[in-house]
Amino acid sequence: MQEIISIQNLKKSYNKEVVLDVPQLSLMAGQSFGLVGNNGAGKTTLYRCILDLIEPDEGSVIINGVPVNKSEEWKNFTGSFLDEGFLIDYLTPDEYFNFIGKMHGMDKPQVTQILDKYDEFFKGEIRGRKKYIRDLSKGNQKKVGIVGALLGNPSVLVLDEPFANLDPSTQYQLRDQLKKLDEETDITMLISSHDLVHVTEFCQRIVILDHGTIVKDIQTTSETLRELEEFFVQKVRTNESTTEATGLA
Repeated sequence: MQEIISIQNLKKSYNKEVVLDVPQLSLMAGQSFGLVGNNGAGKTTLYRCILDLIEPDEGSVIINGVPVNKSEEWKNFTGSFLDEGFLIDYLTPDEYFNFIGKMHGMDKPQVTQILDKYDEFFKGEIRGRKKYIRDLSKGNQKKVGIVGALLGNPSVLVLDEPFANLDPSTQYQLRDQLKKLDEETDITMLISSHDLVHVTEFCQRIVILDHGTIVKDIQTTSETLRELEEFFVQKVRTNESTTEATGLA
């Protein structure tokens, strides 16, 4: 299996506090990769370094042989959606999709053909409406961002908390879409999520990030969900014990 993302000695600090410290991480082409951790664990910081949105203090990120801070060639085969800042909120969804499609060399009929596959996911609330993206609900904004990230048929897909703000039915639809994408293509997916169930159901490998460091790197099995749940339950107990000990002191 070919390495597609290589991370070496990646460090990032804010106000002298280390928020990310990843000595080495390699992702293989075609692998679905889940990133989990509590709030503040460094997940979004890691993704922003991978996508060259912030500059690390040290280290390097290479996607398919291309250093992300030296060339923009990697953007031609990488789709991503981290938050609403990735959207152009003064456009309607249709205008946004056509803009993204044009960037990838597609005309409107080609864009329409791809979007038709997501009609059930959109639930009639996205396309063909004269509503700006900024006026959509958070959930519908997320749908626009995720499908926009997929428009260019990327070989690498990076999504930060894709299930957040989606209603339960749409979460399952998205999970099934990502699972189908994983099974039918060679795409490499990086998915961060607080939803352990969804992640373990289609990610082949899961990394736990805690205070900016990798504390577990798991090849997914039938026992992975239980292992993840036990880890986070233990963290709660440890934190409670620390709090009690501090209070007694």
